[in-house]
Amino acid sequence: MEKLSKQGDPLERLSKTIDWEYFRSTMEKMVNAGPKPYDPLLMFKILILQRYYNLSDEQIEYQILDRLSFCRFLGISINDRVPDEKTVWDFRDRLLSKGLDKELFELFGSLLEKHGLIAHEGKIIDASFVEAPRQRNSREDNKTIKEGQTPEKWAGTPKERQKDTDAQWTKKNNENHYGYKNHAKVDNKHKFIDSYTTTDASVHDSQALG
Repeated sequence: MEKLSKQGDPLERLSKTIDWEYFRSTMEKMVNAGPKPYDPLLMFKILILQRYYNLSDEQIEYQILDRLSFCRFLGISINDRVPDEKTVWDFRDRLLSKGLDKELFELFGSLLEKHGLIAHEGKIIDASFVEAPRQRNSREDNKTIKEGQTPEKWAGTPKERQKDTDAQWTKKNNENHYGYKNHAKVDNKHKFIDSYTTTDASVHDSQALG
């Protein structure tokens, strides 16, 4: 562990900067996850690890079991139980369903400001595409979907559940894109995101500026 610290463990630096107890009151609005409840703050930090290292639910379970730096960040020992992938999925799903992701995002932003990590020296606003599986619908079905409705013939069939009726087409630089857009406002100096919204791909960047 001393060698990890000397080599500059980024998770250790993050833990020294962020007071994770700051998020506890928000996290405790949720029912603890798992058959034997886990600390919601532990679950939240697992989600942070997933985003930081771009890990799936299956991989985050494996990496926590395998990596000392992850255990130290989470405050657990090699003898402690580790939440499995289904528990992680369930926790994230309930976090989103209760709308707590926005509240946590705002809390995190205020904490970054407190430590001077958001400088307010200018903003960058940009959007990125999130591709969705392309649909093979008839022209009639596509017309109905664009009108904000679901084709009647899909009612009660697997298509009703499987078809993505929120994603839309757009064209940029002569390339077609189908899916969604992540619009983000970023601090110019430190590149931290301080505001964001998600739309379908057809929404022009200027329409999300507000």
